[in-house]
Amino acid sequence: MNKRFSKTIPALLFASALVASLAACSTGGAGGGSAYPERAITIVAPSGAGGGWDKTARSVAKVLSETKLVEKSITVENKPGGGGAVFMAEYATADAKNDYKLFVNSPPILINHNKKEGNSPYGYKDTTPLAQLTKDFGAVVVGADSPYNDLPSLLDAIKADPTSITVAGGSAPGSMDHLIAVLPAFKYGIDPKQVKYVSYDGGGEAIAALLGGSADVIATDVSGVGEYLKAGKVKVLGISAPERLVGELGELKTFKEQGVEAEFLIWRGVFGPKEMSDGAKTYWSEKLKALSDNEAWKAELQANAWESDYKDAEAFAAFLAEQDKLVQELLSALGMSK
Repeated sequence: MNKRFSKTIPALLFASALVASLAACSTGGAGGGSAYPERAITIVAPSGAGGGWDKTARSVAKVLSETKLVEKSITVENKPGGGGAVFMAEYATADAKNDYKLFVNSPPILINHNKKEGNSPYGYKDTTPLAQLTKDFGAVVVGADSPYNDLPSLLDAIKADPTSITVAGGSAPGSMDHLIAVLPAFKYGIDPKQVKYVSYDGGGEAIAALLGGSADVIATDVSGVGEYLKAGKVKVLGISAPERLVGELGELKTFKEQGVEAEFLIWRGVFGPKEMSDGAKTYWSEKLKALSDNEAWKAELQANAWESDYKDAEAFAAFLAEQDKLVQELLSALGMSK
């Protein structure tokens, strides 16, 4: 064999091994590459217990773990404050590269960024959208002993004396529950600023306020009141869906069929950090798609009165861009845009 050639072979092998080693190092990091995930994962619900974010995060974690779609342990954490704005400020800065912390969110990630009062400097562009999983709708809810049995009668009372009706929600003024509350009022000819709104950290606390007599009405997501409706503790005066739902909630009237031309979609999805590694993004794209197709997940949808509305990362990002424009238009119409 040629001596020069024989010396070249080991050198080439060494160089090849070095390149492979460097490539592996460059993708291993916080969570990329074929080794991801190497440790436990956290899914954050940026609210207190009992609301839509909390239930979504726990259902996702439960199905991923019980079906072994994800073999590493998954912990759900509640991070309440400002309708998700407090968590976003921390996440977008301290966890921008943390592949092991995901979170669930819905329209507030857009609303908080675009509203006039107490807006957040951070929005969906400070994250990596991974997948939309469900859609839900808003609901205007009163206690079982309330004198109001339909949406127009409640709105007439608010129009007559706005200070006499306390409306509660599980998010800050200008955030999602507040919009669900004031949108039908606005469409009914009521100045949205006149609606007496009190905020709580999560839908669970808002329902507790209603049942405890601290609020006359709550604005929330329809899926969060199913168990209270079955137990005869509340009445749903109207929902923000374009048409009636199917199944057990099919008797609930929409805003529109009561003469109030208002709709509001509550999508929910999973997000990662803005600088998420390619390996982690690919991993979660595959796992969340598999989750959406799994029978155990479909059972969770039914149990929580959620509708499946899966979008992959690319479609979800495009959808968010469209929704961001719609939220800006809605806030502007309500006089609440920044």
